[in-house]
Amino acid sequence: MEIQIRKASPEDFDELGDVMFDAVHAPDSLYSKAQQEAWVPVPRRGDAWVKRLNDQAVFLAEDKGRVVGFVSLMNDGYIDFAYVKPAHQGCGIFRRLYDRLESLAASKNIQRLWVHVSLNAETAFRAVGFTVQGKEKVKIESQWLERFEMEKQLTFAGQQVD
Repeated sequence: MEIQIRKASPEDFDELGDVMFDAVHAPDSLYSKAQQEAWVPVPRRGDAWVKRLNDQAVFLAEDKGRVVGFVSLMNDGYIDFAYVKPAHQGCGIFRRLYDRLESLAASKNIQRLWVHVSLNAETAFRAVGFTVQGKEKVKIESQWLERFEMEKQLTFAGQQVD
């Protein structure tokens, strides 16, 4: 693999929708097919998708020019998206994307990162220092999906950010 991490641009957003779709519909998902279909029935596209991504910092991972993962950070420290294509999971791509996101948070003096993660992503976030704050169920269409709220207090150079 030849993974490159870079900031995403609007020209990449359709590919990010594909990555999200593929990740949610992974065959080894902890969610049922009905839950996957309710969550992301089709790859995200269009004006609402572009606006949502334009309102946050988005980093993507490319392997030989193909987008294989992405993460996004809102100004309040919320991680809105974190997805890696199934064939590229377990290769350190999430950690590289997350490290870039955390560096951005440090530059903005963000003290706390928080996220709602799927059952599938909980282990990856725990591995980079997040802790579970609670488990919840959310209804999407006719399906109930379990997820975790997780957070990480940031410290830089041995000091917690004030």
